[in-house]
Amino acid sequence: MAEAFDAAGARVWVADIDGRALESCPQHWETTLLDVTDEEGVAGMFGAIEATWGGLDTLCANAGVAGPTAGIEDIRLADWRACIAVNLDGVFLSVKYATPLLKAAGKGAIVVTSSTAGQYGYPNRAPYCSAKWAVIGLTKTIAMELGSFGIRANAICPGSVEGPRMEGVLEREAKAKGMTRDQVYDGYASGTAMGSFVEARDVAGMAVFLASDNARLVSGQVIAVDGFTVNPDPKL
Repeated sequence: MAEAFDAAGARVWVADIDGRALESCPQHWETTLLDVTDEEGVAGMFGAIEATWGGLDTLCANAGVAGPTAGIEDIRLADWRACIAVNLDGVFLSVKYATPLLKAAGKGAIVVTSSTAGQYGYPNRAPYCSAKWAVIGLTKTIAMELGSFGIRANAICPGSVEGPRMEGVLEREAKAKGMTRDQVYDGYASGTAMGSFVEARDVAGMAVFLASDNARLVSGQVIAVDGFTVNPDPKL
């Protein structure tokens, strides 16, 4: 997402809990080492954005974790809460502290990353699905609440995205289901009309569009980037 916004001419400020990821960012980006569940840290970052840039016009609330892969009876409360904290509390805190800056700008865009898991649900992924359903409700609520200030809010629902995070999901699900990683991969892909995973650039392109003037009257929407999920839990 940061690369896509940079290419579109935006100034970029990236927050991540992974310091190594931040070290790899281009020098002209601003960065903050941040745990999005830490309210003081989130507030401090937006204070730094205001002091450095003087304002903000777009927030992408994209931080997330996969959470446990297990049957509902085997999920520990601590793991449930950790997943909810990043995927839901992190979005709430980001929106909370970005909103005054967006209001001051007189307009703005909030782009929240949900998931197709927030539209359909998936077995053995109760904490993740619950959080992703919840951020859709949050997105629609803030779209209603902030529309009169010229602020739009939309949720992107990616399907299975190629990359390290999804590889971890595939391995854990394969173990839970007694299948191979490739069987689980093929199952996810076959559940879409286009028979494919998506790439990060597909999601990033949608984020840039939703932040642009081309989407000036698009708000409160839930937009899937998934090749059209026709069966969220295919049985191979």
